[in-house]
Amino acid sequence: MLTRIRSAAIAGLDAFPVDVEVEIRPGKEQFLIIGLADVAVRESRDRVLSALGASGFRLPCNILVNLAPAELKKEGSCFDLAIALGILAASEQLGAVDLSGMSFYGELSLDGRIKAVRGVVALAVRAAQAQERAIVVPLANIDEASLISGMEVIGVGALAELVQYLQGSALPSRPAAPAIVPQRRYRPLSGVWGQSIAKRAMLIAAAGGHNLLMIGPPGCGKSMLAERFPGLLPPLTRDEMLEVVKIHSIVGLRVNGFLSGERPYRAPHQLTSDVGLVGGGAVPKPGEISLAHHGVLFLDEFPEFRRSAIEALRAPLENGIVSVTRAKGAWIFPASFQLIAAMNPCPCGRLGAAGQHCLCSRPAIQAYLRKLSRPILDRIDLHVELDAVPLSAITAGECEGSDEDEKRHAAVLLARSRQYDRAKKLNSAVRSDEVSKLFSIRPEGLSLLERAAGRSGISARGYVRLLRVARTIADIEGDSAVLERHIAEAISFRCLERIERYCQADFSIAPRAVSLK
Repeated sequence: MLTRIRSAAIAGLDAFPVDVEVEIRPGKEQFLIIGLADVAVRESRDRVLSALGASGFRLPCNILVNLAPAELKKEGSCFDLAIALGILAASEQLGAVDLSGMSFYGELSLDGRIKAVRGVVALAVRAAQAQERAIVVPLANIDEASLISGMEVIGVGALAELVQYLQGSALPSRPAAPAIVPQRRYRPLSGVWGQSIAKRAMLIAAAGGHNLLMIGPPGCGKSMLAERFPGLLPPLTRDEMLEVVKIHSIVGLRVNGFLSGERPYRAPHQLTSDVGLVGGGAVPKPGEISLAHHGVLFLDEFPEFRRSAIEALRAPLENGIVSVTRAKGAWIFPASFQLIAAMNPCPCGRLGAAGQHCLCSRPAIQAYLRKLSRPILDRIDLHVELDAVPLSAITAGECEGSDEDEKRHAAVLLARSRQYDRAKKLNSAVRSDEVSKLFSIRPEGLSLLERAAGRSGISARGYVRLLRVARTIADIEGDSAVLERHIAEAISFRCLERIERYCQADFSIAPRAVSLK
């Protein structure tokens, strides 16, 4: 007897339908799976047979399984449940049940339990697009599958339990899941000693969606500040949550925190490869920048990353997507993230630090700083220099009150609402051809910006980004127009030109005394 069960497979960040065709034939004992299946799919033979036996079902002798369409490669273990149901239906052990308009996903353990699988959100999206009436998923995946509306989501914990349900029995009662409420697990920014200028830069970055580079000696709090930055951001919206959960689900990472509105925070190591950072591979997968979609990507010791990996950030920082092309096709991964980067002023970290002696030669400093190209630095809106925190501030326990965190968070929300009311998007996303239409800028502010651009050689891209930052500062302060003081503050957070002068070894312009070998 031949039967057909609906399922799907993952390709990139999307899913395509797969018909699991099962035929029980007379003849010698064998279990054959065809249809361009990978090793994990072929190994399902043993998992399915063991699960069927442990669940009390009869094992047919000659089983042929075809995964259609045959020309597309199938990966993973999500076909186990569909194959097992196909065998039961083809061997007439399932009874007269209607499986039309239903799709099935799940990995079977040897004792018949149904285990979680990757990419359930993408699978549920495909099922909804196909207007299926129901989707059956492992119980562990039911929360993320339920993000997709328009169909019934059925969560099951075991194969025997699913068969009984299909035959008319009710699913076992389970305690209701607690309501998901937004939580803020990130530590408060007020817990960092000093660094008021850096905190102001982080407020502006959070309010406008701007990228930020922190430059300072080791131990001044760069990493602590970056770890606390997501706490300034509003919770994920439902649409953002769906995109974030979809990406992490496909990669096989936990999604529980995102279901409560928590934004992604990724901090890859400096030895991360280009593919690990940006995405790709023989079978293209999302990289760290896609895992940081709608969240924060923190790159500590920024110049220590591979030059090729840093340069690969250019297009994603500008366009918010990653395009990966291979002989077998092209994949597009979303990568709309906020970059928070940190670096030392020199390899030893002492350059310009008060009371410290830099151990680096001029060529070493030049080589270190030149790892960051002008195009990359030009895509980072805010550059802020940090000083070492005085020991007196630490011993005195000088920290801000918790109410400062609430004020910053409220300021971010209010500034963002003003931007959405004006342009339907954050200032960082405003295109260069929209700036003159959407931003009201006072003549004296433009005059100041033009003088600064002529003196420092700011590029056209940097000019536009300065205007975006100034507009965000005006939104924080509640001003309808960009004033001269907003432009001045934006310029003060643009030490890109100072870095370039460092690269030219003109150390006499450093803001603090330096000492070289």
